[in-house]
Amino acid sequence: MENTLSPHLFSPFTVRSVTLRNRIGMSPMCQYSATDGFANDWHFVHYGARAVGGAGLIIVEATGVAPEGRITPGCLGLWSDQHIEPLARIAKFVKERGAVAGIQIAHAGRKASADLPWQGGAHLSEAQGGWPTIAPGALPFGDPLTKVPRAMTAADILRVQNDFVATAKRALTAGFNWLELHAAHGYLFNSFLSPLTNQRTDNYGGSFANRTRLLLDTTRAVRQVWPDQLPLAVRISAIDWKAGGWQIEDSIALVKLLKAEGVDLIDTSSGGLVPDAKIEVKPGYQVPFAEQIRHGANLATAAVGFITDAKPADEIIRSGQADMVLLARQLLANPYWPAHAAKALGQKITPPNQYLRAW
Repeated sequence: MENTLSPHLFSPFTVRSVTLRNRIGMSPMCQYSATDGFANDWHFVHYGARAVGGAGLIIVEATGVAPEGRITPGCLGLWSDQHIEPLARIAKFVKERGAVAGIQIAHAGRKASADLPWQGGAHLSEAQGGWPTIAPGALPFGDPLTKVPRAMTAADILRVQNDFVATAKRALTAGFNWLELHAAHGYLFNSFLSPLTNQRTDNYGGSFANRTRLLLDTTRAVRQVWPDQLPLAVRISAIDWKAGGWQIEDSIALVKLLKAEGVDLIDTSSGGLVPDAKIEVKPGYQVPFAEQIRHGANLATAAVGFITDAKPADEIIRSGQADMVLLARQLLANPYWPAHAAKALGQKITPPNQYLRAW
């Protein structure tokens, strides 16, 4: 974890050889706008605009490591070399605008094969363009994701690990300098971690060591192909928000193990595993998890979740609760949130020459 004198929202943040111009990142947010996994002009403009707006890190949305790993048919993919070029175009532009280009790679597990959210988000049948799903066991998520997944075999587990490794290599070829593994929100890795969804009796279920095995083994394999000089992050759900599930103490223990495998930062979210979780949503409600993990595991964290205003975001950094903030809805609503935040905090941010008259 970096020791920077009096860090604040607009101080640089260095992880390995990569330096962010500030501590504001764009959280990975699905756009559900791809065809066959391919990025298009929507994605180019969407991510490019936020880089122009001043964010230090742009993380491209959950990108499937396999076709069946997508949440919806509209999700991005990087399971073939053909997917590289349109993503490389995005990474190149993001970097030209002074931001760091990141990408989150993912497998949706039992939450895959869903319809677009604005079309209801329910599981799609094969006739509707859906596909079979996989998970630790044959437990459906619940309404509206009612499809029963197939319990993964040892061969499935090996294939998924290899898919993550191959996708990481393609992300590097595409020019991304920051890689994030998605292990949150009820998707495949998260469903292995929690005792609520992992009822296996083999080496991948039961004990904490067994439930964390898939994520740790995959992280180790990815770190071997992801260059030492580039950051590797993992997004986790810090708690399940349900009795008997994953708790913050589990997260701290997991993060210590992830740190030993070469992970540099934890993108600290929560929930998403089960539909009946009781989540206490309020401004900054997930920030304490980032703080507990940061200090409990001595690893850098990013805080997420209803961080809306400049002063609270700045205080998260100044108080040592997290090393950076990742914004979602605020950057959807306003690509230039970093520029406005800088003005509110009395900080200077250099606008593009084309916008000198406006900033």
